[in-house]
Amino acid sequence: MSVIVVGLEHHHVPLDVLERVAVADEDLAKAVGELRDRANLSEVVVLSTCMRTELYAVVERFHDGVADLQDYLAARVGLARGQLEEACTVLFDDAVTSHLFEVASGLRSSVLGETEVLGQVRRAYERAEAERAGGPVLGGLFRHAVQAGRRVRSSTAIARGSTSLSHVAVELAASRLGGTLAGRRVLVVGAGDMGAGMVEALRGHDDLARVVVANRTAGRASELAATVGGTGVGLERLAEEAAGADVVMVSTAAAQPVLGPDVLGPAARGRAGTGHPPLVVVDLGMPRNVDHAVAAVPGVELLDMDDLTAHAEQAMAGRRAELDAARAIVQAEVERYRAEERARGAAPVVSALRARVDELRAAELARHRGRLAGLDEREWLEVESVVRDVLAKLLHHPTVAVKEAAGTPRGERLVEALRALFDL
Repeated sequence: MSVIVVGLEHHHVPLDVLERVAVADEDLAKAVGELRDRANLSEVVVLSTCMRTELYAVVERFHDGVADLQDYLAARVGLARGQLEEACTVLFDDAVTSHLFEVASGLRSSVLGETEVLGQVRRAYERAEAERAGGPVLGGLFRHAVQAGRRVRSSTAIARGSTSLSHVAVELAASRLGGTLAGRRVLVVGAGDMGAGMVEALRGHDDLARVVVANRTAGRASELAATVGGTGVGLERLAEEAAGADVVMVSTAAAQPVLGPDVLGPAARGRAGTGHPPLVVVDLGMPRNVDHAVAAVPGVELLDMDDLTAHAEQAMAGRRAELDAARAIVQAEVERYRAEERARGAAPVVSALRARVDELRAAELARHRGRLAGLDEREWLEVESVVRDVLAKLLHHPTVAVKEAAGTPRGERLVEALRALFDL
C-alpha cells in the first residue's frame, strides 16, 4: 500500500492549463465519486485551489494508481496522458507528507504564507469524507497537515501583512487606480470564502464611495455587505451594478464565466481614451469567472491570477526571512507525524502481545485460586496486583523497542520475532 499525490500546480503549468483541470465546488462531489469507484484507489482526496489541483490517494499498486490519477487529470485538460506526464507532480509516501504540510503552511503558494489554503486543505478532506472516499490514512495525514499549517502561522511571522489572496487582490486593484480606492465604487461578485475575504480586506478602506456584494443568494450577499456598510443584491442585478462600479472583484464557485463583454462592455463605455481610469476587473476564480474576451473590451483592465502573483512577489521580501523558521517547523511536524505513524504500525502487534499475556495471567491465577483458598479478598487482590506489575515491567522494554523501531527494517524484524515467539 502506498500514499501518492498526482497533481498540477502553478509552479509548473500555465494558468490556462490550471483553469481547465480545476474542479469547481459544484463538481467536487462528482469528481471524488468517480475516483472513489476506481478499483485501485482505496482512499481519495481532491484538493483544487486557485493555484493547484492535486489528487491524493491510497493505492495498492503504485504505477497503476499513478496512471489512474494522471488519466483523470488528462481527461479534464483534454490531452493524452503522455502529454501531461512531464508537468505532473508525482510523489509517494514520505514525500507526500512533506509536500502537503508545505501546501497547508502556505509555503508553496503564490502569496507566501497565504491563509486561505489552510481552510481549503481542511475542507478537501471533509468533502472526501462526506462522499465516503476518505479513510484512516488520508484522514490522519490531512488533520496533521492542518495542525502543521496552524503552527507555522502562529510561531512565525510568515503570515505578516497581506498574505491572503483576497487582500492582495484589493491591493492590486488600488495599485491600478493611483494607489488608493478613496471615493471608488466596488462591486464584489461572490459571497463564498474568497468573496468574504475581499469584503474583509475592503474594511480597511473606509473612504470608499460604495460597496455592493452580488451573489446567487441575495440574503447572503446582504449579510456580508452589511459588515462594511454596503448593499447586497442577487446576480440578476449584475449588469446594473457593474455599470456603476469602478472596481469589479470576482470569485465564485461557478464552473463557467459569470461575466463577459455583454455586461462589462456597457459598464466600461465612455472610459476608453477619455482620461478616466479604466474599469478594473480582478478575477480570482478558478476556473476563471470572467470571459477571456473581456481583456479586449475598451476601457476595461482585466487582472487575473498571473497578475496577482506578480504583484504579490513584490511584497514578499519581508516574509522570506521567515522561510527557514517555517520550514524547520514543517520538518519537525513531518517527523512527528512519521513517528506517530510508525507507532501505529506496531500497535496491533503490541496490543496482541499484551492481550496474550493478560489472557495467560488470568488463566494461571484462576488455575491456582483453589490452592490459595486461605487468602482473604484483600490478600488475593494483592497477589493479582503483584503479578500484573511484574508482567508489565517484563513487557515494557520489548514493546517500547518495537514502537521506536517501527517502520524500519529492524522494526520489521522485531515485529516478526514477537509474532513467532508468542504465536501472535
